[in-house]
Amino acid sequence: MRTLITGGVKSGKSSYALSLAEGFPEPRRFLATATPFDDEMREKIARHRAERGGRFETLEEPLAIHECLSERMILDCVPLWLNNMFYHGREDEVPVLLEALVERMPRDIVIVTNEIGMGFVPADALSRRYGNLLGLVNARLAGACDRVVLMVAGIPLDVKAPR
Repeated sequence: MRTLITGGVKSGKSSYALSLAEGFPEPRRFLATATPFDDEMREKIARHRAERGGRFETLEEPLAIHECLSERMILDCVPLWLNNMFYHGREDEVPVLLEALVERMPRDIVIVTNEIGMGFVPADALSRRYGNLLGLVNARLAGACDRVVLMVAGIPLDVKAPR
């Protein structure tokens, strides 16, 4: 089943994704989009690797995620991928790469994203562009998935259930 998990920061999205994907038969894969750009991020990546243990084969790809998709996979996380696209000056490529991702989306995948547009409107233009584009990306992914889960304070709420 194609599942999109969304929610706020530290709402339990990644842990819930792991619990869902452990139901996939082996081999299971984890596609990580994070790049270790500072000590805090390096520590976070190390914690996530330790949390997965040997239960998942980890692939790391910050940009061309559509080329790394396979069955029985977690994709974590869409906002960091989008951040990477902005950082590398490839913002304009996002719509095309998003469509490639949707076209290649495997039958069994769990995708992790964030809801960042539920609060205030950012003061600067770059942050507004990022938030608007993430909202569009999330909507496209939600439309392509069978199930959408909103994590609220560690509690999964089904927003879209399989038919």
